[in-house]
Amino acid sequence: MNVQFKKGVLELCVLVLTSKKDRYGYELVEEISKKFEISEGTIYPLVRRLTKEGLFSTYLMESNEGPPRKYYRITEKGIELKNELLQDWQQFTKGVNEMLEEE
Repeated sequence: MNVQFKKGVLELCVLVLTSKKDRYGYELVEEISKKFEISEGTIYPLVRRLTKEGLFSTYLMESNEGPPRKYYRITEKGIELKNELLQDWQQFTKGVNEMLEEE
């Protein structure tokens, strides 16, 4: 899959997944990788930036499989951005699909 396609939609995917439940970094990688291939190296800088921008809060939770995990919880500001991006995405894909159907 085209790298630019993935980069453009990855933030929306992360926001949508965390709006359903709190997630830790590797869990985000696993969930997104079920749909398209990504590396851990793309998720961690993204969630750090989203946290810095106030779109996520974080907390540590003990794990049965090693050290505590940092979980990301979407904030109200993050939910607002997710809703805006979802609306933009739906409008964008509708336009692209219409052009493809004209082909």
